[in-house]
Formats: sequence, structure tokens, C-alpha cells
Amino acid sequence: MIQKTLEQRLLLEQLKQTAEGIAKTFAPFCEVVLHDLLDPSHAVLAIHNNLSGREVGDPATELGLARIQDADVEQVIANYPNSFPDGRQVKSTSIGIKDSEGRYIAALCMNIDLSVFQGFQGMLNQFVDIQMTAPAKETFDPMGADAIRDRINQFAARLATTPRALKAEDRRTLVKELKAAGLLELRRAMEIVAAHLGVSRASVYGYAK
Repeated sequence: MIQKTLEQRLLLEQLKQTAEGIAKTFAPFCEVVLHDLLDPSHAVLAIHNNLSGREVGDPATELGLARIQDADVEQVIANYPNSFPDGRQVKSTSIGIKDSEGRYIAALCMNIDLSVFQGFQGMLNQFVDIQMTAPAKETFDPMGADAIRDRINQFAARLATTPRALKAEDRRTLVKELKAAGLLELRRAMEIVAAHLGVSRASVYGYAK
């Protein structure tokens, strides 16, 4: 193990707090591991939400060793495929931490267990599955509703905001544009606009005057 400078020790101590905070936020699905790259034989300095079965004091991974050997290795490697020893699929992100001399001294790694989410995804896919062979065809959305919503979304995007965050003056301009385009003539148009903007129908009528 290399003798650590005061700066390096302080960085590692702060990273311990960062690792703990991230782990608490994303528990229990995300394992967070802090690696001390100045002590590769016992690199695992802290591990939270332990999903991989590793322990504090375990050696550095291949990526950790690569960073030790080459400071030019990419500092942030995000969302790469990985797996736990039992075969569960993992999405991993590794953030290399350098000291003031540009040397890698640590790595903060997050490993998300995808098996849980894949299970959720399977249930959701089954839940939202629509039988296209069903004999009846109906819709609860009035004709043209999508066109109104799309026009509102486009207007909000031009202002780098969302429909519900539009200011009153912007909403007034928007409603006038919808009126000029003939979209307010569609069935239940005022109700659709009001719902998408998060305002009352009376407000929309007022903007249209």
C-alpha cells in the first residue's frame, strides 16, 4: 500500500460519505462500492447494499487495475453490462477519482440489479398487453385530442418548458394559436386544453377571447 497524502486521505473520507448517501437513496436495488486504488490488494474500502457478496478488503477489479496502470483510462464509464457471481444481470457505472496530480486514487462504483426490474417489466408488459383480435373497437378520447396535445407540447418545447409550467401570457398566446389553427373547434377541445395545461376550462375560455 502506498503512503497516502493528506489530500488523498481527505478525498477518500469524503467519498465514503458520498457512497453512503447514494446507497441510501437507491436502496435496495443499487450496490455502491468505494475502491481505494492506492491499495489494490485490499481495494474495497466500503460497500453498501451488498448484492455481489464482496467484502471490505477485497482486491481491485480489472477496471480498477487498469486505472492504476493508466491515468488516461476514461474517468466516467456509465451503464455498462456486468453480472453478479450468481449470474444476475447488472448495469454498472464506475467513476474514477483523481488527486491534484492527476493520479487515480479511488473509484466509486454503482451496480444495479436488473433482475428485479426485468421482473417488473415482464409484469407490466403482460398488464398492458392488448388483444388486437378483440371484436369491439372503441375509444374514450375524442377525435383530434392527440393533435391538440401535440400542438401544446410543441409550443411548450419551443419555450424550453412543459405545458403545465407555461406562464399565463404564454398560455394566452398558445390558445390563440390553437384557435387560429381551428383546433378549438374540435369536440371537447376546451376540456382537453385545460386538462393538459392543468388549468380550469374557464381560464381557457378567457385566453381564447
